[in-house]
This record gives sequence, structure tokens and C-alpha cells, in this order.
Amino acid sequence: MKKIAIVILHFANQRQTSECLTSVKKLDVHGLKVEAFIVNNSSREDLSRLKKNFHDFIFLDPGKNLGYATGNNLGIREALGNKADFVFIVNNDTILEKDLLLELVKAADLNKKAGILGPKIYFAPGYEFHKERYKKEDQGKVIWYVGGVIDWQNIVASHRGVDEVDYGQYDTSLETDFVSGCAMFVKKEVFEKIGIFDERFFLYWEDVDFCQRAKRAGYKVVFIPQAKLWHANAGSSQVGGPLHDYYMTRNRLLFGMKFANFRTKLALLKQSWQILLQGRRWQKIGVRDFYLGKFGQGSLKL
Repeated sequence: MKKIAIVILHFANQRQTSECLTSVKKLDVHGLKVEAFIVNNSSREDLSRLKKNFHDFIFLDPGKNLGYATGNNLGIREALGNKADFVFIVNNDTILEKDLLLELVKAADLNKKAGILGPKIYFAPGYEFHKERYKKEDQGKVIWYVGGVIDWQNIVASHRGVDEVDYGQYDTSLETDFVSGCAMFVKKEVFEKIGIFDERFFLYWEDVDFCQRAKRAGYKVVFIPQAKLWHANAGSSQVGGPLHDYYMTRNRLLFGMKFANFRTKLALLKQSWQILLQGRRWQKIGVRDFYLGKFGQGSLKL
């Protein structure tokens, strides 16, 4: 019997976490053994009600906000220590379709070289970027992720199909540049070979980095359209906000220096100096911290 560990970070919104955990409890797990690890990244919150309502889940309380990379790593270590065959890393602001795990396990069994698999992700109804575009009957069918694309010349990572209404145009499984950290299904041997998330990133780009490390170690990264979930896309890290400006700027440079070709690295360094002269405040601080080697949470106090 295959053992699946689900790792979920909780931060700030207990209602969303509760809805996510409720959908986890409703999963069809026939033939699987499933454990759920909930990492509390919101140290000042009282989670007693969540723990009572979901007493069969394992809650981990590090006592502070560890960020996406380190927080998930805490759960991953626990999962691997409990002999998980697969680790499913998923955001707390998601609702999972009932057969999601069965579809991911089936796909992994069919593709032995696939090390990281990602489901089709829709915007949760009402959380679309451009709500005015869609009819009421389109809600729940608007795509958030159906594969990841990296523009290697400019070091930009984007989602394929985002904002499109799904009418079956992305129903074919395929290899992809990256699987979103919103929902990432990973075989244990990937962690054994390449390690866990690079904690220097803290937030943003760590999922893209992890997938590139896996690909360079010989694993396939695959999009699986038969597995589905809905994402209540967060609004707290909007473009132009300190969180987004700081981590996206700093971590894009870190990723580019790890993986880009020489010409692109030179272009990134040139851009970084332009940001220091003309960028927004937290973009400038992000560039400064990159050059100082100040990673992890860095200068932004959460």
C-alpha cells in the first residue's frame, strides 16, 4: 500500500485552512495510506479549534513564520521520516477534488521517470484576476495553472493557460518547465537525490528552483490534467507590494545566477543596477540583499 503524506502550511486564515482540510478528509484514498501534516506558520494564532476539528491530522508548531520553503521543509522531513512514498505539498487556500490523489498516483505509476507531478489548478469562484470577464457559469472553470513556462532569456516564470476558461484545451498530460508550489506531488526518491527546498528563497521561486534541480538530476516534471483543485488566489502579496517586490526581485536574481546562461546572467546584473537607481524601495532592498548574500527571510519583517 502506497503511503502519501500531505503537507499544508497554515498562515493567518483559519477559515480557508479549515475548508482545505475538510476537502482533504473527503478525498478518495482507496488503496492508499494518507497522513496530513499541518505546519503552523502563524505563531501567534490559537489553532485549538482546528486541532480539535481535525484531530487525526498532525500539527507542527515551529513557533514562528518560517516562510514557504523552510515551513514546507519541516513538513517534508516529518513525512519522509514517517516513510512516505510520495509527498503532496499543497497550499491551505485550496479545495481538492475528491479523486485528485488517485489520479496523481496513477499518473506516477504510468510514468516511472516523472519525479514531480502537478494537477490542473482553477481559480476558486470569485478569486479570478479579472472577475468582470467571466459569466457566472464560468466560475470554477477559470484556469490558474496548466503547466509552467520559463522564459530563459529574461528569467520570467509564468503559468500556461492562466485566465482562460477551460473547455478541454489543456486536457493532455505533458512535460513542463515547473510545477507550481501551490500543489506539487513529489516522489520520495527526488528528495533523496536532490534534497528539499532551497531555504535561501524563503518565498517565491523556490518551486521553480526545485523543479530545475530535479530535471537536471534526470527526473521529468509533468502536468496531469485529470487531477484538479481550486485555488483561492491570495491578495496579500500583490504586485507592487513590499512582499512581492522584495522576494520576487531578490529571488529572481538568485535563480538566474544558478541556472541561466552567461549572457543572461550579465543582462540580469545590468538590470539589477537599473533597479538600484530607479526601482521601488523594496525592489532596491531586494537587489542589495542579493549582493550581500542576505537570504532566507532577509530584510522584510513579517
